[in-house]
Amino acid sequence: QVQLVESGGGLVQAGGSLRLSCAVRSSVFRAIGMGWYRRAPGKERELVARITSGGSTNYADSVKGRFTISRDNAKNTVYLQMSSLKPEDTAVYYCNNLGLTYSWGQGTQVTVRS
Repeated sequence: QVQLVESGGGLVQAGGSLRLSCAVRSSVFRAIGMGWYRRAPGKERELVARITSGGSTNYADSVKGRFTISRDNAKNTVYLQMSSLKPEDTAVYYCNNLGLTYSWGQGTQVTVRS
C-alpha cells in the first residue's frame, strides 16, 4: 500500500514562505502524476498544483505565480514551494496522485497570519 507523508507546514506571517514535502512510498513514483491539494476550514478539498510524470506543471488560479510544485524522483518526493502567502492560503495541505487512488496522508497544517 502506498504511503504518503506530508511535512513542512507551520505558522507564518502574510508574505512569508514555506516549503512542503511529500514523501511517497511507491515503487512506481516516477511514472505517476502527483498533486498538492488543500482543505480550508469549512471548504471542500481542492487541487492547487499538479505535476505530471514528465514534469509538466499546472496551478490553480489562486496560487499561480506564488506556488511552485516540483519533484525529485530519486527521493520519491514531491515539493510545494509557497511564497507570498496570504491568510486565505490557510489550510491543511495534502499530496496524492492525480487519480486520487492513494489513501490520504495526515496532511500538514499551514496557517498564515495577517
